[in-house]
Amino acid sequence: MTAPLLVTVAPTGAETQKSDCLALPTTLEELVATARECEAAGAAMVHVHVRDHDHAPSLEPARLKETVAALRDETDLVVQLSTGGSVHDALEDRLRVLDAAPDSCSLTMGTTNFGDDVFLNPWPFVVELYTEVQERGIVPEFELFDLGQVHALRRLLDAHGLPAGGKVHVDLVMGVPGGMAGTTSSLVAAVRDLPPEVTSWSATGIGRSTLPVMLAALSAGGHLRVGMEDVLTMSPGVPVSSNAQLVRRAVAAGELAQRTPMTPAQAREALGVRA
Repeated sequence: MTAPLLVTVAPTGAETQKSDCLALPTTLEELVATARECEAAGAAMVHVHVRDHDHAPSLEPARLKETVAALRDETDLVVQLSTGGSVHDALEDRLRVLDAAPDSCSLTMGTTNFGDDVFLNPWPFVVELYTEVQERGIVPEFELFDLGQVHALRRLLDAHGLPAGGKVHVDLVMGVPGGMAGTTSSLVAAVRDLPPEVTSWSATGIGRSTLPVMLAALSAGGHLRVGMEDVLTMSPGVPVSSNAQLVRRAVAAGELAQRTPMTPAQAREALGVRA
């Protein structure tokens, strides 16, 4: 039997305006309904950005806690909060995301040019965030935007040890203007240099790199992150109708590779997430 496939859905993000994409789930009700649909379609983890009443990105603590609670009540998905927020959020606000006590959180391993903006992740912040999640028992997903961040993960593990749960899961974020290209050769180079402590990895292709990265990841034994945070078209000129549509495509691609989607329970075990 081939290895099961972890499908993570990133339904919203912090970059797309609701007015530019009415199908984007930005209210709590829309997010919960999306999460239920994506779980039924084969997703096992949801990567969450929260919006306020004006549909703008928000790191408001009460809103984050309400979102985590609602997703736990309505789904069995592993709930992963973004500690990246938007490129304009202050570092101290991003650290406070952990107070919402998610199962998992993203942890980006360095600063990245993000189009015309800068996604700031200085080393002292990376270390503070990592030691906080270790103490709180939250499982990090290490987000790697370039090869320098792959090697920064080696430095972090050497200095501070393994995360809570003892597993090391990374996500290769590919195709961001300013990061590594969304190509097979970039993926192969990144996977080649992952530290041996890495127990699982997934890949995310942004925009037009979605399908090349998906197919390359499957061929190399990796997992997948999909969602409207990362792509808004199914093909040139054909908009995405829902996040579940993207999950179903990822599951179908996995089936071609003879890989069955993980259940949330299997994902918790694979990632070292506590019950």
